[in-house]
Amino acid sequence: MELDTNIKKNKVPGLKRGWKAGGLTLRILSVNVLPLVVLVVGLLSLGQYHENLIEEHLKMLQERAQNFAVAIEGPQEDVILTSQQARNTIRKLGKNRPDTRIFFFNARGSLIGDSYKIGEPDHTGQIIPQKSLEKNFGVSDVIAYLGTNLLKLLPTKKVLPSFPDEEERNFEKFTDIKNALSGIISATAWEAAANGVILTAAAPVIKQGSVVGVMLLVNDGRDIENGMDRVRFDVLTATLAALSLTIFLSLYLASVIGRPLKKLAVAAEKVRGSKDRKINIPDLSHRNDEIGELSMALRDMTQALWDRMDTIERFAADVAHEIKNPLTSLRSAVETVAKVKTDADREKLMAIIQHDVLRLDRLISDISNASRLDAELSRDEMGTVNLRHLLQQLVDAHNNQIKRSNGHRNESPVIQFDVSFDEEMHVSGNEGRLLQVFENLISNALSFSPKNGVVMVRIIPDQKQVRVSIEDQGGGIPENKLEHIFERFYSERPKGEQYGNHSGLGLSIARQIISAHGGEIYAENIIKNNKIQGACFHVILGRKI
Repeated sequence: MELDTNIKKNKVPGLKRGWKAGGLTLRILSVNVLPLVVLVVGLLSLGQYHENLIEEHLKMLQERAQNFAVAIEGPQEDVILTSQQARNTIRKLGKNRPDTRIFFFNARGSLIGDSYKIGEPDHTGQIIPQKSLEKNFGVSDVIAYLGTNLLKLLPTKKVLPSFPDEEERNFEKFTDIKNALSGIISATAWEAAANGVILTAAAPVIKQGSVVGVMLLVNDGRDIENGMDRVRFDVLTATLAALSLTIFLSLYLASVIGRPLKKLAVAAEKVRGSKDRKINIPDLSHRNDEIGELSMALRDMTQALWDRMDTIERFAADVAHEIKNPLTSLRSAVETVAKVKTDADREKLMAIIQHDVLRLDRLISDISNASRLDAELSRDEMGTVNLRHLLQQLVDAHNNQIKRSNGHRNESPVIQFDVSFDEEMHVSGNEGRLLQVFENLISNALSFSPKNGVVMVRIIPDQKQVRVSIEDQGGGIPENKLEHIFERFYSERPKGEQYGNHSGLGLSIARQIISAHGGEIYAENIIKNNKIQGACFHVILGRKI
């Protein structure tokens, strides 16, 4: 059973849907995204770094090829460059550059000298030196090796032309040699087996203005791979560090989230199983996150439950008090009826008994309706209500009823409907409930108005709200009772009206209905020339445009 419409509805400060800076969502995302961001940034930089390394080494190899070509040209007055001279020169040059293989081709493209061969070149063997595989691996080296090779599988490299196979390898396959025979210095990066990189650069050897040969340099790209391995290792190290930090922060967040939730759960369980109001839900509002909001919501909910229990207790006491009055009167009349001797006195007592029974029946019916109101309001469907049409029908119905019951309209107060606009006025709500409110307010106004009086119903709209005012010409309301009249079982009727015809729940129910519609209802006196000329009830509802 629930009736009190004055329970304070606290709103949790800052309780909003969606994104919230500093909330748990942001914290969890920042922790989990960190390793991914580090890895993605590292991978994106790998590709660009690889290209920059290739360009840098190609440029250096191209300059080296040009310098070697100048060295093998010798004095320009020596018109003839013999094969033996060329082989001797490239062999000397090759001693200083063990990572680079030097070839010399004559003007017809035939191989004359090879820095890795002694004597005549036999055109066999690897064109680049083999990498040494002898290395002692420790645990950290194995981890680095596996990690860097795993990163090699990712598509971070620039696509390069494939280096010719051994059986296909001749000068026609190398555009650098062709370009050099035409007098152009050029360099090319190749994709070799096992994801290696081979760099070639060729420069023309010129005697007396004519190309007499080509100096071809072949580099195994070892420096590039070593540089890439270092960068891959750095990326792997940064990713593992970020992952370790993520694990640590995840454990930290688990404790930061888990412990306060456990405290809230324990406190809620204590509240559920105990009647002691001293048990408090922990106040975690200082956290400024979802858990803080949850603690505030639980605290407000707990307080609302205690308030609701107090309300039920007060309501039960009020009901008992209100029922006790007619029961006392009824018992007194029943005890007296056996003692009276005249029929006239007996008829008076029977009339009192009948009145008290009707009063009890009406009171119990109103209490039953009021106790179900909250549940019914939660089930009522809201729609669009034409407020002007609803009030017009209500006013016409009351005026027609007065005319039919009295024969002359001027014997009872009449209702006037004052509308200063032509447009329809719509609000969001339940038409039946709003009709119940305005019917109660108009009935009250009619009961307090004198004969030949006027009850004025006005609609005053603005941009966002609609105000409905119902004015009477009665004696008004005591200033200290303007709020009390909305309490349960409050009943202060006009002079001359028989006591007990009203339960005192009408205005309380009206406020409860209007509150459920998100509106407001209040009363004030109409004062003219410092005298109270009547009472006015205002109902404010949100306008639906």
